Amino acid sequence: IFFGIHEHLKTSHVSINVQTLILYICNQIKQQTKMKTTNLLLTIAASGSLFLASCGGGHDHAHEGEEATAETTEEAVVETTEAAIDAAASTVNWEGSMLGMYSHNGTVGVTEANVTMAGDKVAGGSFVADLTSIVPLDENYDPSKGHGKEELVGHLSSPDFFDVTAYPTAKFVITKVEEGTGKLLVTGNLNIKDVTKSITIPATLSEVDGNYIFKSDNFNIDRSDFNVKYKSKKFFDNLKDKFVNDLVEMSFEVKASK
Repeated sequence: IFFGIHEHLKTSHVSINVQTLILYICNQIKQQTKMKTTNLLLTIAASGSLFLASCGGGHDHAHEGEEATAETTEEAVVETTEAAIDAAASTVNWEGSMLGMYSHNGTVGVTEANVTMAGDKVAGGSFVADLTSIVPLDENYDPSKGHGKEELVGHLSSPDFFDVTAYPTAKFVITKVEEGTGKLLVTGNLNIKDVTKSITIPATLSEVDGNYIFKSDNFNIDRSDFNVKYKSKKFFDNLKDKFVNDLVEMSFEVKASK
């Protein structure tokens, strides 16, 4: 400050009284104080910006860490096992009718089967039915007219129906199992002859004497969907009332050891 006074006196070439000197000194002090205050405010603002930026960055990183954790979290895997099937104790049941006249029912054997279990739940599986093992169980026959059990088996095995020489087996492969109301809803691909079609079957799983019993409710398949055309109204329009119902009632029961 006094250096400034000295310079002022050198350049002004005028006399200065005490009052003027005091005013000059006060003005210089104000200017120096104002400059320091401004610099202090700028420093505080800059520090505040850096602090906020640092806090914001830390917040984002925390969320990124949470997201990374969520992405890498894996669901618990339930171990699956293959239940041993008792093919001799497993059956497929069927019933067909000639509308308004008579019906026949029987079984076919199961030659191959597997059930995949996830804990105590069915997760998958497949069944192969032997269509060469058709066994009628009803008594709606008249052998005197050539309508006996042997004739029925021969007709069902012919190209009119299942053509078992060319297609000796039918197969069902489970693709999905869902929990229904007191039932399992078993969806799978049913293959008969040269056609495969997805169907859903209601079923139950129970334990009897240490074994699994996987049993379906009665369900219908439309034989015409599988190119079984004999006396079907979907293929012939001159049958009048002498037609065979397209719907065949089916059910299965598979026994498997735990």
